[in-house]
Amino acid sequence: MATVKALACELPTQREQPLSRDSTADLTRLIAAHPDAPPMSASTIWRLLDSDALKPWQHQSWRYPRDPQFAVKAGRVLDRYAGWWAGAPLGPADCLISADEQTSIQARVRIAPTTPPRPGQPMRVEHEYERGGALAYLAAWDVRRGGAGALRAGAAARRRPASSRSGCWSRR
Repeated sequence: MATVKALACELPTQREQPLSRDSTADLTRLIAAHPDAPPMSASTIWRLLDSDALKPWQHQSWRYPRDPQFAVKAGRVLDRYAGWWAGAPLGPADCLISADEQTSIQARVRIAPTTPPRPGQPMRVEHEYERGGALAYLAAWDVRRGGAGALRAGAAARRRPASSRSGCWSRR
């Protein structure tokens, strides 16, 4: 058990592997290569690691702001969201819209529905899909009024295959 945890806590870069390559299958191969370790299956290794209270082998990538003007730039945006402009509060008639777009989203439709998790069984997601063309997502939100006064976010229309009657645009 100590060998399993030691290898799981070791950085994959020490073995010249990227972080994404560290899996229970990789640990199974590494443990099998240790002469003093008993043979273990990937599921046994998973159970050993999952039962431990501390999980130092789990990681989360994070990126710290490096721009020396980050606080000033972010402060301007945060002031707007807080309802301030140039040191004065925004008036009740002032409107603040936050908008964004994402273009050329590949629309993929799964060929089978996702099943919800059940006791002892994880959620199941079908990996096969049909292509549905490309979408553009445009959204705008009235930050100050929220739900009731908010602009509705919607996906731009995508082109459907032409039928015998006519081609059509649809919202999805």
